[in-house]
Amino acid sequence: MQKIISYPLSIIHLLLFLLVLLLFHPIQLLCYAISGHDLHSKSVALLNYFLMGTQLPLFNRFSIEYEQELPVGPSYIFVSNHQSMFDIPPLIYYLRKYYPKFVAKKELAKNIPSISLNLRIGENCAIDRKDRRQAMVALSKFAKNAHDKNRSVVIFPEGTRSRTGVPKPFQKGGLMTIFKYIPDAVLVPVTVNNSWKVDRYGKFPYGMGNHITVTVHEPMPIQGQDHELLIETAQSVVHNGITTTALQQQ
Repeated sequence: MQKIISYPLSIIHLLLFLLVLLLFHPIQLLCYAISGHDLHSKSVALLNYFLMGTQLPLFNRFSIEYEQELPVGPSYIFVSNHQSMFDIPPLIYYLRKYYPKFVAKKELAKNIPSISLNLRIGENCAIDRKDRRQAMVALSKFAKNAHDKNRSVVIFPEGTRSRTGVPKPFQKGGLMTIFKYIPDAVLVPVTVNNSWKVDRYGKFPYGMGNHITVTVHEPMPIQGQDHELLIETAQSVVHNGITTTALQQQ
């Protein structure tokens, strides 16, 4: 019954989602032209606030919890599990004061209003997952820029989405490259729960009545630490924060 009800509500969500993307594409361009990065970042945060709002017809909601308050100032490397495209709007909006920049697959940098534009002009990183050399070069430039401008980084080290919520092992290569160029950054594990339920029926319709939570765990300084062990520890923290509902899908 819930799936049947979700069909018309999903259509409303999609129409609102597309409307927000089309509306904020010129807004981003205008903000970037007027004031460059800072005003553009504010427009991107607002874009993602409204993208979260497009889930309201489906009775889906978002919240964030910090295990420890993170002061503004350091460059943070947020490492998160990845369950759905709906992981991204809350991460951008809730972490906005840290100027989060994303590592994403190159396909997202083309032909999607607002989203592709932000990836291209918002100091983010689009990588070709099939071309290791291109990915490493792009990550290196991205990390150097983040270090020079004191930005933060968001990366999904599992590589691809887990459509059942069950976590995947972290891939270390990208993180090791970022660590190299932002050695004074602070690693912050992040766990997203329940966003996979939005895609529980596949591409359409969308799941209803979900509380998508973001948990920001305690920070871990990178400097002076064994990087491989640090990644393994972060993976454990992220995965241990995933609810049993997801793990029971195994």
